[in-house]
Amino acid sequence: MIAEEIHKITSQLPDGVRLVAVSKYHPVEAILEAYAAGQRLFGESHAQELQQKHAALADIEWHFIGHLQTNKVKYIAPYVSLIHAVDSPRLLAEINRQALRAQRTIPCLLQLHVAEEETKFGFTPDEASAYLDSGEWQQLTGVRIAGVMAMATNTDDTTRIRADFHRARSFFEQAQAHYFTPDTFNELSMGMSDDWHIAVDEGSTLIRIGTQIFGHRDYTV
Repeated sequence: MIAEEIHKITSQLPDGVRLVAVSKYHPVEAILEAYAAGQRLFGESHAQELQQKHAALADIEWHFIGHLQTNKVKYIAPYVSLIHAVDSPRLLAEINRQALRAQRTIPCLLQLHVAEEETKFGFTPDEASAYLDSGEWQQLTGVRIAGVMAMATNTDDTTRIRADFHRARSFFEQAQAHYFTPDTFNELSMGMSDDWHIAVDEGSTLIRIGTQIFGHRDYTV
């Protein structure tokens, strides 16, 4: 089933869009099944769980996709390939500190809060613009701001979902034009199991899918 779902999803993705298989709370055996189907890019959202899986599995591109606490950055800094949800200047500064300790440059995405929900983390587009205007990020040599991550409002209203993703894409394009270059600022992480088709229509380059691939999570892992 896992292999079937991966092939079903990837066969529908246009060039330039990659699948992040969200493996949090799923056992190593499930990841190996996905790996056997050709999947190499996996997303986790708990530092301790990611540490355990990283130790057990090789040749995998690990993305950290959840809310990251500053005191957990040190555990993933030596090997994480991309951090999706940088939601504050303070977190970015800590990632920079730990990246320099690990003698790495860590690609990161700014998390935009575009949903109509107070529970979502992230910069508003105005806050993100103000931060980029400040130039503080240019002093952080251990990180590279590689793009934007966003989650749409949790709703069945596809018009609302599309509007959220469109707003994130508009910010991404403006930031790319004003502060970065297309070869370095080139990732737009949007779309999950229920809305990834809309996200791809709106320009996503990374879709984060867990339930559709692995089924419902075992929270005892």
